[in-house]
Formats: sequence, C-alpha cells, structure tokens
Amino acid sequence: MTEPTTTGPAPGPHAEPPEPSPAPAPSSAPSAAPPSAPGGPPLPSASELITVEQAEAMDTAQVHELYRAHVSRSQVSLIGTFGFGRDLVDHAEGAWIHLRDGRRVLDFTGGVGVLNHGHNHPRILAARRRFQERRRMEVHKNYLSPYVAALGHNLAALLPGDLSVSYFPNSGAEAVEGAVKLAYKYHGGRRGTVLHTDIAFHGKLLGAGSLTASPEVHFPYPRIPGTDAFAYDDTASFLTALERHTGPRGESDVYAVVLEPFSASSLRECSPEFLHEVRSACTERDIVLVFDEVYTGWGKTGALFHFMHHPGLVPDVVATSKSFGGGKSSISGYIAREPVFRAAYDNLADATLHSTTYYGFGEETATAMEAVSVAVEEDFPGRARALGARLESGLARIARRHPRLVRRVAGRGALHGVFLTPGPRVPDAWREVLPSAAGDPQAVSKLLTGAVVAALYRDHGVLTFFGSNRRIALIVSPPLVAEPDEADLFLDALDEVLSRGPARLLAGLVREKASS
Repeated sequence: MTEPTTTGPAPGPHAEPPEPSPAPAPSSAPSAAPPSAPGGPPLPSASELITVEQAEAMDTAQVHELYRAHVSRSQVSLIGTFGFGRDLVDHAEGAWIHLRDGRRVLDFTGGVGVLNHGHNHPRILAARRRFQERRRMEVHKNYLSPYVAALGHNLAALLPGDLSVSYFPNSGAEAVEGAVKLAYKYHGGRRGTVLHTDIAFHGKLLGAGSLTASPEVHFPYPRIPGTDAFAYDDTASFLTALERHTGPRGESDVYAVVLEPFSASSLRECSPEFLHEVRSACTERDIVLVFDEVYTGWGKTGALFHFMHHPGLVPDVVATSKSFGGGKSSISGYIAREPVFRAAYDNLADATLHSTTYYGFGEETATAMEAVSVAVEEDFPGRARALGARLESGLARIARRHPRLVRRVAGRGALHGVFLTPGPRVPDAWREVLPSAAGDPQAVSKLLTGAVVAALYRDHGVLTFFGSNRRIALIVSPPLVAEPDEADLFLDALDEVLSRGPARLLAGLVREKASS
C-alpha cells in the first residue's frame, strides 16, 4: 500500500475539510503559538489538532499512517492481513455494519460479547440522548446517585439468592479484580491464595492477568502472590488444589475461587455436578466463590447469566461487563452476596477502601439501566436459545458436509465455535502471513481459521473472528437482535467457504496479505 504524504498543517477547527481529503498529520513547521500566559508555557496552536469532522473524512491510508505513528505499527500489519483492515465504517445498526463504499457487512462477532443489543439499539440511543438533553450530572462523588441506586436494585431483583450489593467500575478486568480484592478483604488478609482454572481468561491487567491461563497472554508479567490453578471442569483436580492450601488442622488458605461457568475463549462449559461441588466445597471452607460472566452475561448462552441454567446455584460474587453497557457504555459490575460485602466494606473506616474516579459515572449507569431493561423485555435469553437452535443444527450439518475440514463444533445459545482440522506443517510461503508461525504448534490452525475469516469477509460480507485458548476456533457470536434469516446467511456463507478446501483458502489468505 502506498504511504500517504502530508501537505501541511490541518485546517483550524472551524474550517471546511480540504478536497479531496484532509491532511491529518501536522507539518514540521506549526503555526505561530499564542503568546505565553503567566504561570505556564503556551498551548500548541489549535490548527495542529485534528477535528472530529476531519477524522471522519480520513481515508484508509491516512488512518494507517496515524496508527503507525501514534498507536501501533503491528496492529496495522496484523489487521491489514484481512480485508476489513483496509475498510472504514460509515455507520452500523442492528447486526449490520455499513461501509463508506456502500457495502453492508453482517457482523457475526457480536462485538466480542459487547453487542448483545446490536449496533446502536434505538432504546439505548434514546436513553443517552435523554440524559444529555436534560444535562444530568455525570460524576457523583459528593452526591448520592439515583442511577447507581436504581441499577443496584434492578440487579438484585434479577439475580438469585442474596446477590444484592453492586459496584460499577469500567471494564471486565476491573470487575474481576474488584471481586478478588473484596474476597481478600472479607478474610481480613488472613488468607493468601486465590484459585483459577488452567484455561481461565479473566483479563489482561496485572491482577486479572495473574488469574488468566490462556496462551493469548504469553509474556511473563509479574503476578500477584498466591495464585494457583486447577483443571477446568475437573472435580478431582479442584479438590487437590484445595488440599494443597489446607493446613494441618484443616484450615484453608484460599480466600477466593474465580471461575468461568462457560469459558467463552475455549467454548467449554462446566458440568452442573462440578459447579455444585465447587459451591459446596467453598461454602464448607468459607471461600468466596466468584463467577466471571463478563462475556456470557445478559442472555448470551440462553440464560440471563450462564450459571442460572443450574437451579439452586448461587456464587458469592458475579462479575459482568461487555453487553451490560448496551454496546454504548463502558461499564462493568460485580454483584456480591450481602453478607460478603457487608463484612468486607460496610463500615465507616472501609467504605471507600475500594473506589475509582469513574465508578458509577452518570450516563454509563443510566445506559446500563436501559440495556438491562431491553435484555429483559426483549427476552434476550429466549432469543439466544432460538438462535442457538438454528446455529447448532446448521453447524452440525456443515460438519457432516465437510468431515475432513471440520473437526468439531461446540457452544450454547448465541456463542458457538467451529474447530477446523489443521494440516501437518506451515509451508514457507504462508510464514509471511503469520511471522510467529515458526515454533507455534497451532500455527496451521490459526492460518486456516484466519483464511476462513478472510474469505467470509471478502466474498460474502460476513465479519467473524477466531479465538485462541489451547485450541483455535472460528467464533460464531451473533448479536441477540440477529434474525433467523441472518443466521441462515452466515451458515450458507460458511458452507460455501469451507467447500473450497484448505489449499485454496490458504492461498487466498496469502493473496490478501500480499495486496495489503
């Protein structure tokens, strides 16, 4: 791709964008700065800044240039391998993305869990617009927030047992870390071990990353002390891990067990028997049981939260994010059983021991309230079950039609995976597409699944992605507003793409990379 050139500083904030396209990068000779004000150096000239209007008018080459300069050169290279790395979006609605060149793309990524409500759900937009038009207050630090109070009430009404006290940070990793911190404080710092599974994905911050066992996080960052792992959905391994941290008089050193009832990154789910055994063991040893439902919350697998498929099962804390914000709000939450939260934080000395600047941000919590209402009133769990039935039968049919290419399919509700059969090795010509292929035992699976992702997008206008947690899978994760005919469109496209066979698919990916 030809590198873009710059022709001078970007125009001022009130100027019309130059034709045919703006020049986003400022020149090396900026306009004269305003005179220095007392107390500090002068600000740069406003003409050096790119306006929102100019950003929206950039072409692909200009976006790539600024990414290479100010974001990540490697992201440009990686995403540029696929067709969508060279397209820009004009707008999006429901399950569809509309590109600037007029094409429509069916979004079957579901925003990697964020878009259960689809793109720009009208009720979500209206709630945010109403908040803005009425000039509601955003940050409540000296005032109590009616939105925080009401959202906490609504979650308590929807969740089982005494899961009734909530905290609302911004991201899933923050929710998980907040839950673990709560568990540590519940035990007054007297215990020092937190257990997680051997395929766990809980986030990429240092704390949440310490509990993440997915090979996606391959760099040896420092870890919080006292972490240990057990095999996913393996009762014997779990009980052995507990025993490793049990003292001579039967006292446990484990303050928390963090678990995904459904592992979205590996398309595996825990058996009811295993989950109930974990619950029983944690109750017996007074261990705080945390369920991570960041991805699977709000109906994704056919229940409001995945653990609610199992009657009588109640964790001590559940963490949520992604679709909690309706696709518009960066918000997460952990909801704790009342006795656990009260023992940890409900006293004057510790009331603000866990807090963040953006906790309970006004527009975010108001948006989450509407997102929760939509999920309930539009029966997202029911929609996921209906989509799941269609996807399950369609993917099984595809697996039968392509037995040499499809090893297996797995999933539940609107979250499935297609595992492809890899070849014996990576040919030299393909190593240019994936430079990390050397020494990677999953390299061919990544290339083959990536080739399917590229062909679905290039030839059928269907956007997908692949997950990487021990095994590589094409992830099928439509928004819950997707219609049956849109699921059929995806299934027909996948069937056609797989009919080409691995050699043609991989050759197409090589051509895609070469053209970028």
